Amino acid sequence: MNTQAAEEFIVNELRRGLSPTLYYHGLHHTLDVAQVTQELAAAEGVTDPEALALLHTAALYHDAGFLTTYQGHEAQGSELARATLPGFGYTTGQIEQICALILATKYPQEPHGHLAEIICDADLDYLGRDDFEPISTSLFHELTARQLIADEHAWFQLQAGFLSSHHFWTPTAIGRRAAPKQARLDHIRHLLAH
Repeated sequence: MNTQAAEEFIVNELRRGLSPTLYYHGLHHTLDVAQVTQELAAAEGVTDPEALALLHTAALYHDAGFLTTYQGHEAQGSELARATLPGFGYTTGQIEQICALILATKYPQEPHGHLAEIICDADLDYLGRDDFEPISTSLFHELTARQLIADEHAWFQLQAGFLSSHHFWTPTAIGRRAAPKQARLDHIRHLLAH
């Protein structure tokens, strides 16, 4: 499989085709998830070259469905993977593994297996990072642009619900991100209480 050619293809598609109002789900998010996926895989002791390649490709395709739809983008991303990855030498079995990883990122997350846990944690890594504030603000603007959220109060309620129901899966992400994420949740609950 030619992972480099697949990467160049999907990155170009995302750069060209994504809506400019995808303030959160833009190409920058996909590249961030691909990067964090690699870091987590290394920290989690994943060394198998094929597993790493499939994980990387899945990370690059995981939000590609936004090219055509907002709701149900995971299924669309899987369809795009099935349509394009054979041209880069991926086998049917490899593509199905990639699609399973893409679908694992659908919320609420239900990862089956270590690689799925890694991509799920990478996708929402920002919840426990120092750049949480600007990234979550970009999601607020994206949802506002689609009239999916009414105002800032509704946004804080949504965030509180999301943060309290979310949990990290891998020991690495739990160790790195769970405590800062909890601090964010406490802060948002404090804002809602006043």
